[in-house]
Amino acid sequence: MTHSVTHTISVIVGSLRAGSLARKIALNAIALMPDGFEAKIVPIGELPLYNFDYDDPESAGTPTPAEYTSFRETLKAADGVLFVTPENSRTIPACLKNAVDIGSKPNSDVAWKGLPAGIISHSVGRMGGYSSQKNLRLALSYFDMPFPGQPEVFLGQSTSLLDSAGEFVDDSTVSFVRAYLARFAEVVREHQHS
Repeated sequence: MTHSVTHTISVIVGSLRAGSLARKIALNAIALMPDGFEAKIVPIGELPLYNFDYDDPESAGTPTPAEYTSFRETLKAADGVLFVTPENSRTIPACLKNAVDIGSKPNSDVAWKGLPAGIISHSVGRMGGYSSQKNLRLALSYFDMPFPGQPEVFLGQSTSLLDSAGEFVDDSTVSFVRAYLARFAEVVREHQHS
């Protein structure tokens, strides 16, 4: 049975490595999205490092990169955004912070503003990327983005969660992530009708 797509979700992966655990977890999450939700990974690896000169009207000689404009327009066209990130040095990876900064400008048209968001963090240790998730929430806190409540998703010992094909090993992980995505979907629906 085919379900029509009613909501589009941009998925931002906080790792540039093609075979990263974060990307594999994101692909699992995309497959677990509720009916009517279509999610796609939005690449962030080619985004130039953020420089305010690109958005400063006083810097006429520094045009905004096309990659910035495309990224911002993709976010603004989405009904929600799902972040899937590892933890690097107790915080979010530099590529993800760069993407957050790019989406935060120009001040008159912030791509993140009010966009429903979900976060799945992971780490090879037991904490599940706790610090990265909290740092990402802090970076996004200015933009009035609605999030699902508890429980948050911290996937600890993430190397043991996936099989050789990159699929979740345990039904409990599948159920937990699916339940989180259902709550995220409800936030998206509520936001669209508000």
